[in-house]
Amino acid sequence: MSSNADRGATRVVVVPNGPLLVEGPVEVVLPDGTVRLSERPVVALCACRRSRTYPFCDTSHRRHSRPQRGPDGVAGQA
Repeated sequence: MSSNADRGATRVVVVPNGPLLVEGPVEVVLPDGTVRLSERPVVALCACRRSRTYPFCDTSHRRHSRPQRGPDGVAGQA
């Protein structure tokens, strides 16, 4: 098995209001010690915790809209 040093830096792309895209394969260790593996070339990790397949993204964030913010940054004003 090669290390990160052998293959270069791992790329993580932060998608606004979406998941974290990580170049795979990845091993995710959850707070309870559970290990989840994915061999996919790009893995979408849930950042909103709404996913039914957490820690992997299932696009649940798309079903929940955030309040629109006005120019002054206050929610509910346009």
